[in-house]
Amino acid sequence: MRIRALIADDEPPARESIRRFLRHHPDIEVVQECCDGKSAVIAILDQQPELVFLDVQMPELDGFRVIERVGAEKMPATIFVTAYDHYALAAFDSNALDYLLKPFGRARFDRALTRARERLSSSPHRELMQLLLQTVAKAATQTNYVDRLSINQNGRILFVKTVDIQWIESAGNSAVLHLAAGQYAVRESLSALEQCLNPKEFVRIHRSTIVNRRYVKEIHPWFHGYHLVLLENGQELRMSRYQHQVAERLGLRRPRG
Repeated sequence: MRIRALIADDEPPARESIRRFLRHHPDIEVVQECCDGKSAVIAILDQQPELVFLDVQMPELDGFRVIERVGAEKMPATIFVTAYDHYALAAFDSNALDYLLKPFGRARFDRALTRARERLSSSPHRELMQLLLQTVAKAATQTNYVDRLSINQNGRILFVKTVDIQWIESAGNSAVLHLAAGQYAVRESLSALEQCLNPKEFVRIHRSTIVNRRYVKEIHPWFHGYHLVLLENGQELRMSRYQHQVAERLGLRRPRG
């Protein structure tokens, strides 16, 4: 039985790892690769693969939103891929769905692939998989914001309260947390952090910046429609072109008239 597979992951190293391990399984053909959620939805509906490696956190739409858009009844056998062990893994485990925690090795990859083959081999397995996908997608998209983040620092785990984070800046696929006590690097993207932080407190003011609104002191017009956000500690942050929705989340009311 030849299996047509699709890889949806925004990180090139992760896609390369999947392709490399699949070379040991000649019966599996990769029909397409996607680097964001929207293109993944289009590709799944268009290509109709039997198997998809689906990243939990991607630009545009995360993996669970992809399932919602495609529809659980139309989803192929799915192996979730994630770098964030605090994100919905309990739901995966409790519902017997497979996931690969980055960075993953060949042995773990092969185990996940074996279970996916079992689901593909019989109708009861496929029906069960679709039911599980619905359950996990619903559970994982429920509001569950974190109140602290764990940071690996010099071999020890440091816990930072989100209330103490003043602002966060992007650093490639990682991010830097800025607190009064100092700066801490975390191995999570800005988009991933944005989804696990309470939007009532944290606002993304630029593609590379998230700010804790409680530390915002002033907002100044800059030029060409841009603004500067001034924090209580004197830090100036660039805000994208003025958007009423973002401004209101920072506490500004839309002018009348």
